[in-house]
Amino acid sequence: MAAVENVLVVGGGVVGAATAILLADAGVSVDLVEIKPDVTALGSGITLQGNALRVLRELGVLDECLAQGYPAEELVIRAPDPAATVVARVAEHRSGGPDLPASMGMYRPDLARVLMGRAERAGVKLRFSTTLQELTQDDSGVDVRFTDGSAGRYDLVVGADGLRSWTRRLLDVPLETRSVGMGIWRVFAPRPAEVVSSEATYGGPLYIAGVTPTSQSSLYAFIVEDAQDRTTVTDEEKVSIVRGLTEAYHGPWDEIRESITDPEQINYTWFEEHLLDTPWHRGRVVLVGDAVHTCPPTLAQGAALALEDASVLAELLIGADAVDDALLTSFSERRYERVKAVVEASVQIARWQLAHERGDVPALMGRIAVLTSRPA
Repeated sequence: MAAVENVLVVGGGVVGAATAILLADAGVSVDLVEIKPDVTALGSGITLQGNALRVLRELGVLDECLAQGYPAEELVIRAPDPAATVVARVAEHRSGGPDLPASMGMYRPDLARVLMGRAERAGVKLRFSTTLQELTQDDSGVDVRFTDGSAGRYDLVVGADGLRSWTRRLLDVPLETRSVGMGIWRVFAPRPAEVVSSEATYGGPLYIAGVTPTSQSSLYAFIVEDAQDRTTVTDEEKVSIVRGLTEAYHGPWDEIRESITDPEQINYTWFEEHLLDTPWHRGRVVLVGDAVHTCPPTLAQGAALALEDASVLAELLIGADAVDDALLTSFSERRYERVKAVVEASVQIARWQLAHERGDVPALMGRIAVLTSRPA
């Protein structure tokens, strides 16, 4: 019997949905609240490394994701010259095991729909346009009042509500989120036939210009610049800026650039980082995913770390007889050093790029590949 009978999950992103699914499959009654009005996901595409695919298999959605996404085994590196010369083809490490692809690109909204559909089938009670308003807790549970005026009591609350976590703020947990110094434009676009794996061009006027296939017909393209305030950019300016910034890049970019016409398919965010010291809980409220750790996507491990959080937390809750401080402390202690290594490595690669230094990226990536190949 699990340590909990009923759980509230706050946030319907990757880590929230995954946590809810795993607990519901074990017979736990799970409510999931999401402040947005429906199943949505910011962004164009997402890269899921092998250790993320391992958890998607645990969730029972891997085949569906593979059918909608685009698995890959290598990274193509091009020079920023007029011919977009291929300078290397790097085999990606199969961190999920030899029976899984090395990585997979997927359209973010598709992943969100797959996970929410699976949660619904598992019996998770989904409530949109709703989140926490206040919470109070004692030794046996948490009383919650929601923004729609309703209330409930739960054995445990899981704060999976992202980078600017409202749950974290309600708990009065201080955490400084810092800009790394880079900003990234992401674009959802048709896939040129020549793009059959992730590609990256380093140098030129930008830090990196890259593409990742997300299906047989689509990809997400991204370009990384110095972080700047883009909040007042109009829709028309988005298209013009992105097309202009990519003029120095060729090969598949020449075809991709012509297809960039819809500002709704473009988004811009900064690279940011934070890592909360342990413990990641206060009483019977535990924080997971971006609420406690975030890093630049230089190693494409953000979603993987979040999915691992969900898997480990569910394993501990399902395998215990009761919730206590020791159990929840063991969750963050089991996760912390692994997460810290990935966050620090991701930030280090960004710093090398910012300083235009030739750091030993292959060695650093190799260490993280070995680390993430081990079960979480």
